[in-house]
Amino acid sequence: MLKEIERFIREQDLIPPGAIVLCAVSGGADSIAMLHILYRLRSKLGFQLAAAHYNHRLRGAESDRDARFVDQFVHLCCGQHRLADGSFLPGVTLYMDSGDVAGQARLRGTGIEETARDMRYAFLRDAAKEAGADLIATAHTASDNVETILFHLARGSGLRGLGGILPKRDNIIRPLLTVTRPQVEDYLRRHSLPHMEDSSNQNDDYTRNRIRHQVLPVLEDVSPGFLARMADTAALLRADEACLTGLAQEIASRAVPQDGGLAIDAAAVASAPDPIASRALRLLLGRLWGGDQNCSAAHLNALLRLCRGDDPSGELHLPHSTDARRVYDRLLLAPRLGPIPLEEGPLPLPGSLDCGPWHVACTQEDYRSQPQGPWDFWLDREAVPALTLRSRRTGDRLTPPGRLGKTVKKWMIEEKLPRFQREVLPVLDCGGQAAAVAGLGPDRAFAAREGRSAWHITVSNIE
Repeated sequence: MLKEIERFIREQDLIPPGAIVLCAVSGGADSIAMLHILYRLRSKLGFQLAAAHYNHRLRGAESDRDARFVDQFVHLCCGQHRLADGSFLPGVTLYMDSGDVAGQARLRGTGIEETARDMRYAFLRDAAKEAGADLIATAHTASDNVETILFHLARGSGLRGLGGILPKRDNIIRPLLTVTRPQVEDYLRRHSLPHMEDSSNQNDDYTRNRIRHQVLPVLEDVSPGFLARMADTAALLRADEACLTGLAQEIASRAVPQDGGLAIDAAAVASAPDPIASRALRLLLGRLWGGDQNCSAAHLNALLRLCRGDDPSGELHLPHSTDARRVYDRLLLAPRLGPIPLEEGPLPLPGSLDCGPWHVACTQEDYRSQPQGPWDFWLDREAVPALTLRSRRTGDRLTPPGRLGKTVKKWMIEEKLPRFQREVLPVLDCGGQAAAVAGLGPDRAFAAREGRSAWHITVSNIE
């Protein structure tokens, strides 16, 4: 298994020499095996290693137990290592943090799993920055990959979904992606390595656990070696997807900026085969939406019909307040309202104000644990005697409740707010500080407190 992972790392160029890798460690079998393997490979592959653990506080004493175990494991099993030439490799530094995932999920109005993932990756990004790490390693295995593929297959998916988990995406790497869970368990037994079991992994209320416990054993019984073959199939599908995306990129690269959006010769898209044309359109939307390519097949098909149609003024409404328009022989993808600049001015408390393309309304209410959303939120009346609406300024910072502080620009990028919106999203300024930002929500220092009088702010598009 060690040789297999080393080969995979080299083939995929996952860890270049001189890199610093932050290893995400939950305490479970997969992450403990990954940490131990990377610890053994670091001198051979020439990289440095750090580790990180995030306590989601979802399982009470069990969550705290896992945190203590990871701390002890790193201290006892990943210390300073002496090489054959007498030099030493430093011990692995561990970064730890915790967060109230359940509470944050209630505030956001999002699911526990989604919130946990968001908070965990936010911590990992911050820990990587502190460690000076170029890469973050997560312990996804071939078994995880097959579960993901089957889940996408059940929902309905194209090649992108059936290719499963990528070996590398941005600065996230998955070194264990070619080994199965039984191989991981065998590795731990051979090296007498302890690990923690997450009791929630036995709960079949979660779709992934049902696939793991009920579907995969049947498929493996019907066709022994199913897991390994599916991992190989996923790699082939990813290669096919990469080829088609490369051809689509040649078309998408012809787009030029226009009217705050992108314009392209409609015939260039229309004449391409469907699999390439739809990918080219997805790439164009990704450029317009700051990297977000989450557009449904229905929208992509409608866009393709717009390109192939004969209506020189056809129009289509898309997500993220985006319009697609035929302008004779060109396709224009642009903000629905255009880049209307904001005019700085005071917000009546209570009252309402039209600010650029936005309508901002404020009412006085008592705060009773209502969810704090990005467009609908509550600010403490005592902390906020007055508010000024303005656009984002360089250096503006925001610390949402239960999260770390960052610049507003970084939050906008991480929350995948469309690029064309970022300069026209209202910042609610209180005494020179961002008390809240439309699309992101309130700052912790100004957020309403239970039972106290508050300003209820809502931000919506002017239609």
